[in-house]
Amino acid sequence: MENQEILILKRKVKFLTINLYVITLLIICFFLFSFVSNKNETFNEITAKKLTIVEPNGQTRLVLANSQNSPANLMHGKTYGLKEGGRPGLIFFNDELTECGGLVFTGKKDIKTGEYFASGHFSFDQYDQNQVLYLQYLDDNGSKKTGLYVDDWHKDPNFAEWRKEYKEAEKIPNDIERKKRLEEIRFPKNSEPAFANRVFIGKDINKDAVLNLSDTKGNVRLQMKVDSLGNAQILFLDDKGRITSKFPQ
Repeated sequence: MENQEILILKRKVKFLTINLYVITLLIICFFLFSFVSNKNETFNEITAKKLTIVEPNGQTRLVLANSQNSPANLMHGKTYGLKEGGRPGLIFFNDELTECGGLVFTGKKDIKTGEYFASGHFSFDQYDQNQVLYLQYLDDNGSKKTGLYVDDWHKDPNFAEWRKEYKEAEKIPNDIERKKRLEEIRFPKNSEPAFANRVFIGKDINKDAVLNLSDTKGNVRLQMKVDSLGNAQILFLDDKGRITSKFPQ
């Protein structure tokens, strides 16, 4: 009789154990399916310090973050000296995980001096280079410049390599040698400059509404402007910045 009761008890324990395994498995499956659900969710409000948009393979495509959590600059998935943080806003990445533009902004007043600095910057980068098309607002304690910029950038070396070379040159202790080396990096002999502003449409620090068209070396050659007093003028300039003709005379 005791053996029969023991056998029945063993069967009950086995049954309960199997049920426990089944329930545990169901709970795990529930959580797994909850996280991989393709259902679109609607939220009235989301509060976050960082939001990363990724491709199906997990590669980062866009990052929206506060100042502390903004991403480092990447070139083909690798950092190149510019640290994380300090760029609140949106940062774009191309198919090769290289930063290719963004929308960033700042604005802060010094409590002690009362002076302030504010900026807004929306840019798109040349492939493997720096920005070539951007809208920018700069306000350095009342000295303001706002406009649309179109720049040229060289093809080689890429921006990560060029920046490394430039930063190394900045460390040269001798003033004359440092300036010479930086000039060589920016303006290589028998070549176009590393970068040059070609088009500017906006308002300068003198409160003039300006259209500047420049040559490949960044020299303004044609300028149309309406100054702060309302006077309109068209200027033609040589590569040294000297006025060759103007209208009206």
